[in-house]
Amino acid sequence: MAEINAYEGPAEAGFGDYVALLKPRVMSLVVFTAFVGLWIAPQPVNPFVAFCAVLFIALGGGASGALNMWYDADIDAVMKRTAGRPVPSGRVTSDEALAVGIALSGLSVMMLGLAANWFAAGFLAFTIFFYAVVYTIWLKRSTPQNIVIGGAAGAFPPMIGWACATGGISLESLLMFALIFFWTPPHFWALALFMKEDYSKAGVPMLTVTHGRKVTRRHIFAYTLVLAPFAIWLGLTSVGGPLYMAVSVVLNVMFIAGGWRILRRSEEQAQADGYKVEKRYFRLSLYYTFLHFLALLIQHWVGGW
Repeated sequence: MAEINAYEGPAEAGFGDYVALLKPRVMSLVVFTAFVGLWIAPQPVNPFVAFCAVLFIALGGGASGALNMWYDADIDAVMKRTAGRPVPSGRVTSDEALAVGIALSGLSVMMLGLAANWFAAGFLAFTIFFYAVVYTIWLKRSTPQNIVIGGAAGAFPPMIGWACATGGISLESLLMFALIFFWTPPHFWALALFMKEDYSKAGVPMLTVTHGRKVTRRHIFAYTLVLAPFAIWLGLTSVGGPLYMAVSVVLNVMFIAGGWRILRRSEEQAQADGYKVEKRYFRLSLYYTFLHFLALLIQHWVGGW
């Protein structure tokens, strides 16, 4: 009897693939900053309501990730960093990713409105639209300022958390937005310095592709200088205090110093050591936002100014 060969195609999607579709690493920052924004707001929130609010904000962030993966499947497939994602690898179909994104968008917005308030729910709906349509569909493939303008989507969660508690916007929530908004470009441009070829192959007009690494280095340093005053200003508001201020000053000195080292490097030096300084700066940027918001949280517990 002839041996029947098993079909060798894309592996069937498992639960982990659908979790990966929601970009859990990105979602973790969304969840944490939203939680901090909600918890340090002046109006106390019932812990169960706070848990539900953060859960639905997380689902909204996951919906954005699924819609992003649905639309970007073609460029994800040619980039080394993203080729293993569920859609380009074939484990999840584009239609499934779209369905998950739309379903979670509607569910998260509706439930956040019921759990917290409709202002926060509307804010979440706008954030999902901004990331999926304004950034992913429009900006990402059309301008080197994609990550600058599109970075607003990742900066909204603490404002949404604050709105869940207060029903509105304040100077404090705007400064939390500014901290993430001005941090995003140097964070991603540092990555682009040593991943330029990926973006070139995918045809994404990242700044390193359209203007070169030298210009990108200048932009990174410029944004660290713009970022620092907003981060420190937040420490002077009602949510700040000496602990936050100390953490912020140290982190911003390190961030500016790292940006200066990147600025002073030639491409020959970077290639010679495998972009060691740029990779170190990128790792620092991963801790920068988390430690700022952790400091805000601890400052709230111990008392501010």
